[in-house]
Amino acid sequence: MDQRHLDVAVAAAKAGAIQLMLRRDSRVVSEKAPKDLVTDADVAAQKAIRDVLETSFPDYAFVGEEEGENDPPDSVRRGEKSAPPCWVVDPLDGTVNFVHQLQNFAVSIGLYVNGKMRLGVILDPVYDELFAAIDGGGATCNGRPIRSSKCEDISDALIACSFPAGINRQSPEINRFVDVLEQCQSLRRLGSCALNMCYVAAGRLDAYWANSVQPWDSAAGTVIAREAGATLTRYDGATFDDWNPKFCVSGTALLHSQMITVLGKH
Repeated sequence: MDQRHLDVAVAAAKAGAIQLMLRRDSRVVSEKAPKDLVTDADVAAQKAIRDVLETSFPDYAFVGEEEGENDPPDSVRRGEKSAPPCWVVDPLDGTVNFVHQLQNFAVSIGLYVNGKMRLGVILDPVYDELFAAIDGGGATCNGRPIRSSKCEDISDALIACSFPAGINRQSPEINRFVDVLEQCQSLRRLGSCALNMCYVAAGRLDAYWANSVQPWDSAAGTVIAREAGATLTRYDGATFDDWNPKFCVSGTALLHSQMITVLGKH
């Protein structure tokens, strides 16, 4: 990956953010599934993002949350060397927040190349924060380097989690939530996977776990968190899978081992 890819991704994120902000006060809302919302802003932002990306890289594959573009080509998923690079886009991560005018949502753009997510750009248009990273190049927020926190004990940790829409009280996630809540300093459910991962990268959160998000939710954030020094694995400690993101990310390896122990009980 090079600076041109990053520049184009940033331009695409800004184009998507314009569409979100134009519609923030007049959005049209519908349901894709029970409690799973979509707005006209999601669709317009994805189109704007795709137009920018395809103008510069017409031969790249594209995965986005909307318009039925959810699956990468098989060659991309298998990580074949002959597979084209693949953009992985969430035009509006935090749709429920957006619908309720809660100011925690973002545009997320990742680039998957040769079996690994290698570029991430996440733009928070409300607070004008641009998080970015290229594989091997460190992570930044508005051009300034960021690093994950140094927290090493779960009792001192501020942690976030994500739940699926329509969760019921019998879900193992409820037990995980209670177990972590009992042991950590405080626990949050903020509503945007992309921003949660950025906040771990920037040391604002000490850890975050999610078992119900989609690849486009986590794609860019995995690069940003990893490049900021965070530890990222499956929630049970196995190797993270970009296309099946059931994971935990922590600021330090010591905290991460404690998180994996607690999450692995259920």
